[in-house]
Amino acid sequence: MKDFLTLDDVEVKDKTVLVRVDINVPYDVSTRQIQDSERIREHAKTVKELADKGAKVVVLAHQGRKGDQDFIHLDQHAKLLEKHLGKEVQFVEDVIGERAVEKIKSLKPGEILLLDNVRFLDDETEEKTPEQHLESQIVQNLAQLADIFVLDAFSASHRSHASIVGFTEALPSYVGRVMERELSSEEKALDPLGVNVFVLGGAKPDDCLNIIEYMFINKPGSIEKVLTCGTVGEVFLAAKGYDLGKATLDFFEKKGFLKLIPQAKKLLERYETEIEFPVDVAFEMNGGRKEIPIAELPAGSMLLDIGRITAQKYASIIKNARTIVVKGPAGVYEKEGFEIGTKLLLQAIANSRGFSLIGGGDTLVAIEKVGIEPNYFSHVSLGGGALIAFLSGKPMPGVEALKDAAKKIEIWKK
Repeated sequence: MKDFLTLDDVEVKDKTVLVRVDINVPYDVSTRQIQDSERIREHAKTVKELADKGAKVVVLAHQGRKGDQDFIHLDQHAKLLEKHLGKEVQFVEDVIGERAVEKIKSLKPGEILLLDNVRFLDDETEEKTPEQHLESQIVQNLAQLADIFVLDAFSASHRSHASIVGFTEALPSYVGRVMERELSSEEKALDPLGVNVFVLGGAKPDDCLNIIEYMFINKPGSIEKVLTCGTVGEVFLAAKGYDLGKATLDFFEKKGFLKLIPQAKKLLERYETEIEFPVDVAFEMNGGRKEIPIAELPAGSMLLDIGRITAQKYASIIKNARTIVVKGPAGVYEKEGFEIGTKLLLQAIANSRGFSLIGGGDTLVAIEKVGIEPNYFSHVSLGGGALIAFLSGKPMPGVEALKDAAKKIEIWKK
């Protein structure tokens, strides 16, 4: 973490602290209720630390996007934050107007205020540089009311939005605890010492192919084995010339995955010994699970999971790994009988002695589904798209803005 300033580097007592979190959570349209989330629980810890240290805490957050059904006010989020904090969380249905300004000015040390959805502001989601965002409404109106900015939203740090990067040009800026854990865990997971294994599955094979390509070309010491499963494994099977069957190929055509097969072929040509693909697969037959070796493909229906032999093969590789990075489940774990591959792999990772970095999203849901406690893994990321961007070598504006802010801290002290 030498590139960043953390909460250990700053005294926050009696200071007004803007802290940007990511508590964008699932929303039930029928009940108009948000769901509790690990994101809220974890960000609450950062907010509590700041309040306990005597800061006047102003929380910035978003929910949904304009035009979407989950684009709502944050009053429910305030109540869930309050529940996990064990402290009162004030809420104002305003972001930069008079009500918000008065609430911020009236805060006492140790008090917490959640402002409304920052994406209600027209220029919040414009992709601009930190310098350009100095002119954004939120920075123009709130920076003058605060002493410190804390960015804790790693999961939104792949966006160059006003509330993510703009304040780093206007205020001394620090890494929050959630973001600190994310960055240090990714750094540790990509340590080039030892046998490093990537387990890549799920239903977004394009993301995974980009990760494989970037890592092998740019960080070859950090990736030594790729264990493919889910739709990713099926793309590699197709690249090897296996006939997956009409149902799976129709699904590929509908999702636009057929165009990924040439990319997978090129990767296999370069890294055939490093990339593992399933040796057996599972599909539904007569209402139950049917497993066949890949030599017996095509399957009678859509492929839904890796087979047990593949899971055992992958588990033996995982056992000797120094680090394991996981993105996506091994199959359609939501369907009864087809969570087996995902469960076997997650159990192997939980039992391993290696450092394990688990991607959020579907993988986190899968962990809960198969009944494994998250604390069996070294770090379960809340990053989602941000983690994919990080592992694919894509720009991370929030991270870069904090690095620049660390270099400028002496200027702020003056």
